[in-house]
Order: sequence, then C-alpha cells, then structure tokens
Amino acid sequence: MKVLIVGIGKLGYRLAESLINEDIDVTLMDQNPKVLERINNYLDVLTITANGIEIEVLKELNIKSYDFLVATTYSDETNAMICSIAKKLGCKKTIARIRNPEYTKQIDFIKQEMGIDHIINPELATSNEIARYLLKSYNFYSEDFAKGKVSILDFNIKNLPAFVGKKIVELDDMEDLLIAAITRNDEILIPHGYTELLENDIIHVIGSAENVNRLGEKFNLHTDKSKIKKVMILGGGNIAYYLAQKLRSSNTRVSIIEQDRDRCRYLSERLPEALIIRGDGTDINLLEEEGLETMDAFIGATGFDEQNLLMTVVAIQAGVHKTIAKISRPNYIKIIDNLGIDVALNPTNIATSSILKFIRGGKVVSVSLLLGGQAEVIEVIAIKGSRIVGKPIAQLGLPKGIIIGAIVHEGKVIIPNGNTVIEPDDRLIIFCLSSNVPDLDMFIKPAKGGLFR
Repeated sequence: MKVLIVGIGKLGYRLAESLINEDIDVTLMDQNPKVLERINNYLDVLTITANGIEIEVLKELNIKSYDFLVATTYSDETNAMICSIAKKLGCKKTIARIRNPEYTKQIDFIKQEMGIDHIINPELATSNEIARYLLKSYNFYSEDFAKGKVSILDFNIKNLPAFVGKKIVELDDMEDLLIAAITRNDEILIPHGYTELLENDIIHVIGSAENVNRLGEKFNLHTDKSKIKKVMILGGGNIAYYLAQKLRSSNTRVSIIEQDRDRCRYLSERLPEALIIRGDGTDINLLEEEGLETMDAFIGATGFDEQNLLMTVVAIQAGVHKTIAKISRPNYIKIIDNLGIDVALNPTNIATSSILKFIRGGKVVSVSLLLGGQAEVIEVIAIKGSRIVGKPIAQLGLPKGIIIGAIVHEGKVIIPNGNTVIEPDDRLIIFCLSSNVPDLDMFIKPAKGGLFR
C-alpha cells in the first residue's frame, strides 16, 4: 500500500508515524523544507518539498499509483482542492481534514462534488468524546466498542487495596472482566495472570457494558449524571462551539470564556443558549465571579496545553466534579494522573484513529490509540479463512504484545480464554502494542491479501 500525506503538522506527522509501523510506503509532502528536514531525522519516509495543488508535481509523483492521499494542511479549502485534483489524476481514495463549522452542514455535498472519500474534523470528534464522557454515569473515562455491547475503562488503582499488591489471578469479583493492559511508568504492558499490580498503575479493563457498570458500582466509580447541568469551557474555539451545540439537547447550561472580542461576537450569534464571557480565562478572580465552584464540569480547551492543564487543576481545587483538558503534546499525557485531571484528550490522536480505521478498511470497525500511540485497541470482524479463525486461541501463537480482550459472538459478549475458538463474523476487541500491528495483520487477514493493506 502507498499513502501520500500532504501538509505535515501534528496530524500529518502522527499519522505517518503510525503507518510506517505497518510497513506501508509513506510519502510526505510539504512546502516547508525545514519541516521535512526535521522529519527525515526521525522517520524513514520519502519526503517531497512541493505544493500538493500543483498538478505537474502529482503527475511526476505518479499519484495514480497511490492507494490513499491524505490532505492535512491548515487550510480546509486547500485540502479539498488537493483531494479533488488527486482523485481526477487517478489516486484511488482521498481523505481531507476539514474543520470549519460553516462546512459541517455541507459535508456530504463537499465529499460528492470534490471526490473526497473521507473527511475528518478533529475538533468535532473531540467534542463528541467530551460530550459522551460528560453525559455518562461514570467518573472514569471509558470507550465503547461492538455498538455499545463492550466497554473498556481505565482507572488508577491508587488507594484501592482490592488491587494494589495483588496478582491478577488473585483479584476478586472480576468474573467476565479482563485486565487487558496496564499503564505503568509511562509505558503500556500486556499483563498475564501472575502480573503483580503496583500502586499508581492504570489498569485497562474490558467487559460487557453491564459488567463494567457492575465494577463501577462496586468501587464507587459512579456519579449521578443528572448533576451535569452546568459546564464551563475555557477557550472559545471550535471544540467549545461544537460541544455547546451538542450539550444543548441535554439542557446543560454552558459558559464559555474567550478573550477575543470578534470570536465572542461570533459565538454569541450562533449559540444563543450559551453564556459567552469575554475575559482572561487564567484570571482566577474572573472564574470565581462566574461561579466556577458551582460548575459540574470544567473543560480546558484553549490552544495552549499549559493553560488547559493549569486551569483544570484550579477547577479541581474549586471542587468541580468532572474535569477535562485538551492537550496536543503527547508527553503531557504522562502527568495527567499526577494532577488529578479526569480525562485528557488529544485531537490529533482522535483524528489519527479515524484515518487509520478508514485506511485499514475491510473488516476493521474502529481504532483507538492509547498513551500517545504506544498501543491500540482495534475492533475487527473475523474473516473466514484467516489464521485466527477455527483454532483455540492458545494454539494461535499470538505475540505477547497482542491480546484478544473480548469477542462478540451472535450478540453475546465473551471474555475469551485459551480454549476459546473464534468463528467467522465474530467481532474481536484486540489490545495491541503499536510495534505488533504488522504481526496482528498476519493473523486476521484472509488467505489472499491483507486486511490492513
């Protein structure tokens, strides 16, 4: 498979990093030679200094030999144009990043007229994740798979004597639940039954939605979702805009703090139900005047990670129940638990997951990146004739970095063991270290051709 990425910012780089782990031929194009020079020091990819809109450049590159073109420049219009030109020149499929809220109501028209196969809006996707978390009855963050039948949650086991210091096989009340991965000292481990759990480990637990709910009740990880009625958002960017729209249907009162006068006017015209406050969101006095301590949730969503983290910590100290920070730098993920912040979301990782799902295609249903991309949770549908079908899991010889966390067979959620046999059309929820993704492809692809390629 050949993939061309045009526009190498955070998203372009993160996507390239993920794709080369899968032995895909990746070409990067950008107009800034200094950007490409830095990339060549870290990634083994072909780089081209050029403008993706130039037809002759795409022809010289033989764009018709590429399976995918991904346009991730900072201009929505440029991305759409690049995709349109590439498609007309014979590129098989195109993907564009389009973020402007003005275009969201016209997405289907834009795709059809411009020849775009997939559109990703990182801010919209991030706002959807935030809304899902706010409206759930958990105070931990979880993700849903298999159309909501399977849930994966992660939480720090600090101060939980039922976990700390015990081996996994010694845990009580974990029937039909599986600790599929552990985050420890900023690394992800795939555990076995005799792995000892340590203080400050973050465990990633998988099971049916019902059993996950049971676990939350046992360890008092629930909160009353009816309390999430007042939300304060720091930063009036697109995430705030989309989130306020999303929360409108749940009768949640939203306050948005934004410094820029023109942006405040824009938001007030389009979000009449929201309270738009013009001011410095890092001014604690302003936050107190606007009732920070009465808020049920606080979201740091400015363009500056440090502001988001700092003010989210301030919100925690003020007694806000749910706190979320938008971050862009992967290294900051490692300090979130030490700060006490409930959730940190990286729009780049969310967008990358969406693009990876589309590129892998076939029976890949969803992809979620963990801890800055060190690992993935992949939902796939088992294909008749693949190596993973028809044999007990213990006989498959899966690498240690791959674990099948759950199987949905004929609508029923199964936490598998070594004797479990996977059948065609089963849905599999798989934890996989990023370095093992190519190995996973060998197991789940059909006899002819790869599932991912």
